[in-house]
Amino acid sequence: MEPIASISLAETPLSHIRRLSHNRKLSSTYTRETGFVNAITAAGVTYAVTRACTMGDLVECSCDKMTSKGNRLAKFARTVEAKKSLPTEGDWEWGGCGDNVNFGFKKSREFMDAPYRKRSDIKTLVKLHNNDAGRLAVRNFMRTECKCHGLSGSCTVRTCWRKMPPFREVGNRLKESFDGAAKVIPSNDGHSFITEGPTIKPPGRFDLIYSEDSPDFCKPNRKTGSLGTTGRQCNSTSPGVEGCELLCCGRGYDTRIVKEKVNCQCRFRWCCEVTCNTCLVKKTVNTCR
Repeated sequence: MEPIASISLAETPLSHIRRLSHNRKLSSTYTRETGFVNAITAAGVTYAVTRACTMGDLVECSCDKMTSKGNRLAKFARTVEAKKSLPTEGDWEWGGCGDNVNFGFKKSREFMDAPYRKRSDIKTLVKLHNNDAGRLAVRNFMRTECKCHGLSGSCTVRTCWRKMPPFREVGNRLKESFDGAAKVIPSNDGHSFITEGPTIKPPGRFDLIYSEDSPDFCKPNRKTGSLGTTGRQCNSTSPGVEGCELLCCGRGYDTRIVKEKVNCQCRFRWCCEVTCNTCLVKKTVNTCR
């Protein structure tokens, strides 16, 4: 068996989130931000292992070679979004080399959850719940892709396989869960949690949770590892969290015009090369005071 740790992370989602999970000051708290980091890290492990299986990089697994006929497909579609991606017309069957997400899901659990399985404190329960939510954001939103077979380009029969959603889509889904995360407290049985407010809807498996309130990220704080928002680039027209009004915490922002080199006037040359000129463009940059 090839150890999971030997998978190259250079081109996987994990390469973008490793530095977050290595921030001990952040990972030692159980705020909604930590919940998001735990969830997207678990999703990244699931994604990386699954893709390694599909590419044949692991001895222990391979791609998912399903042979079920189309009328049995519904059991593989775990969500409304997944069911919408199924073929609705014509004859088709499973084939090709799909993403073996169940193997990735299993290995992610073994790798990330095993040290905490015998503990039942609130911090552990929160961590395990968010880890699972991250994995589900990959597994339960698999999509179906098909290839047509037939004479003269007709689509007499289609061969279909399951494929993971783009990781950007996984991240966006978890970001939505982050925005609606629920605060939880230990329940009386000592082995589960309940929402802090009695009127708050209990979180589902896809929802993120947290047990500690977030600190003030507006100013630098060595204790939490926050660098503050001074000098951060912001969007002056956005009402969202990236907007200057929120990100700059009411301190205002400075605007400057900068010149950037970009590729322009790109042309395709036969065969097979794309050549571009380099142009200088002006760009407006806003930074928090």
